[in-house]
Amino acid sequence: MSEEKGLKTSENSGSGSTEAHPVPASNKGLTISRKRLAGSTNCLNCGTHLQGPFCHYCGQPDKNLVRFFPALLREMLEDFADFDSRFMRTLKPLLLKPGKLTRDYLDGRRFRYVPPLRLYIFSSILLFFLLALLAGSALTLQTEPDGEAGNVRIELSDGDREDLNEALQELDQVRPGLSDVVSSQIEEAEQDPDAADDEPGEIDFDWNGNPWNQETNPVDFALMPAWATRLLNREIAESPQKGKAIERNPNLIMDKVLDVLPGTMFVLLPIVALLLKFWYLFARRYYVEHIIFALHNHAFIFVVFIVMLLTSTLAEWREPSGAGVLTSAADWVRTILVIWIPIY
Repeated sequence: MSEEKGLKTSENSGSGSTEAHPVPASNKGLTISRKRLAGSTNCLNCGTHLQGPFCHYCGQPDKNLVRFFPALLREMLEDFADFDSRFMRTLKPLLLKPGKLTRDYLDGRRFRYVPPLRLYIFSSILLFFLLALLAGSALTLQTEPDGEAGNVRIELSDGDREDLNEALQELDQVRPGLSDVVSSQIEEAEQDPDAADDEPGEIDFDWNGNPWNQETNPVDFALMPAWATRLLNREIAESPQKGKAIERNPNLIMDKVLDVLPGTMFVLLPIVALLLKFWYLFARRYYVEHIIFALHNHAFIFVVFIVMLLTSTLAEWREPSGAGVLTSAADWVRTILVIWIPIY
């Protein structure tokens, strides 16, 4: 009851008494009344008497989002500029002064910097977006040819096939028997060279002294639950097909890594903080302090990789030959950052 009453009252700084202010009733219409578009004497959220542009009880600003579009656009740009200025103020200590952001945040100097969680989310989203966008040039896996001619699969339309038959007939008139050789090679090319790779392969794997079999002799650990055992054996059974798929397209590995890496990094945050808690067991620091420190450290790693990725991509784009001032500068930047990471 006291909390509900607190939402309905505000303190009078002159007399020390409290005066009830009812919360404005909801407007059931689709439009907003003029008095709600203008400034209000009481907070529209909790009913507290306003003494400035913000409610001192709940923190809601005394403004409405339903305004002229230029004013709303100006406010959005101001918010973005404020975030941009805070981000630039955050970037210098984040990269050059290890631990300063965490120390300032714990000491109460927070408003000048981007909050730790927002910094982590923003830097991680930017990094993985750039990785997905530039993965084709920066993270492409190359496979060496084995020296054998690769198979080529072709598809012919009905019209192309008729033209081909006419050409083969003319070729047969010039040199009898040659059209049969060309026809056989075309038939082989029309077949899917990867069709045999889609067939399940044999797994040369022994378990308990006998060949592994998903049904008769599966992998089974005593401490592993049944669902995990089924999942493990299913993965073993599918491993030949997955291996052949990776042979055909090695970049599938990078795709999978980029799929699981963001979630993995986020899950590792509390684990890293817990390890720091045990590592500094006698430092008398709270777990939340280690969480904030871990957020800043992860954000530092993300920003470093963003810089390395952008410099490498820019150098590769401007100097495809790999010889030039930009390439040398990008190499120096990567070297300095790689050395700075363990020092940090």
